Amino acid sequence: MTPADYDYLRKFLKERSGLDLSVDKQYLVESRLMPLARKAGLTTLDELVQKIRGGSTTLGADVVEAMTTNETFFFRDKIPFDHLREAVIPELIQTRASRKSLRIWCAAASTGQEPYSIAMCVKEMSAQLAGWRIEIIGTDISPQVLEKSKSGLYTQFEVQRGLPIQLLVKYFKQTGEMWQISSEIRAMVQYRQLNLLQDFSHMGKFDLIFCRNVLIYFDQDMKSQIFGRLAKAMEPGGFLALGAAETVVGLTDAFKPQADRRGLYRPTAVLAAPSIVPGMGTGMKVVSAR
Repeated sequence: MTPADYDYLRKFLKERSGLDLSVDKQYLVESRLMPLARKAGLTTLDELVQKIRGGSTTLGADVVEAMTTNETFFFRDKIPFDHLREAVIPELIQTRASRKSLRIWCAAASTGQEPYSIAMCVKEMSAQLAGWRIEIIGTDISPQVLEKSKSGLYTQFEVQRGLPIQLLVKYFKQTGEMWQISSEIRAMVQYRQLNLLQDFSHMGKFDLIFCRNVLIYFDQDMKSQIFGRLAKAMEPGGFLALGAAETVVGLTDAFKPQADRRGLYRPTAVLAAPSIVPGMGTGMKVVSAR
């Protein structure tokens, strides 16, 4: 691939997805896009770029798909889920007691392991959350990975990565060579296609936002913009969970680190009573219709 074509792809991907590729990542682009080029009947990436330059929207979407589908696994990094069980949900149970409802957003949900991990944590705490309505929403830019998420089907390799054996036995059923998460857990998560570069105010406000291992691919200015919009989507007294290599420090004043809870942040706005989400009253079960 010529330097000019690589430069074009870098700009194309940044405009479409926010992905900020450095000049030394050409090897990564080539490894991910050559299988796509061959599938399209092309022999070189230069031909692929020419098709995109010529206005092939299908190939353009496939390129974004190939470059933004990132690795994920159940209970990734473990610590954020410890925070969820030990600190986040217990505090929200107290501060949201009057409305008995929680809204959780998993941004860049990929193939669903993260939102389903959250759902299993919530299910395991059902005694404390009896009568509460818990809404979990997973979003991703890719329609293809969202379809996999909705199916809840995973390979042996995927369920072996991070998933405790007791939860595999409790919440999964083997189907041929695949494992499918129970309909009960699947029903707790809604999936929607969303590009974080675009406006997401229509999503409403959340008590907890997981936005992990996605902002590392954006430049500083884009990170700051997204943090500002995440803050507006956050209920007062809510929580933001970032990836281990991500931080708000030096990028925004809208969030501050939570003491002794690595990767967990709170909005800097003055704590106030959370708003009541229409249709989310008391006495409802811990389930969210898809």
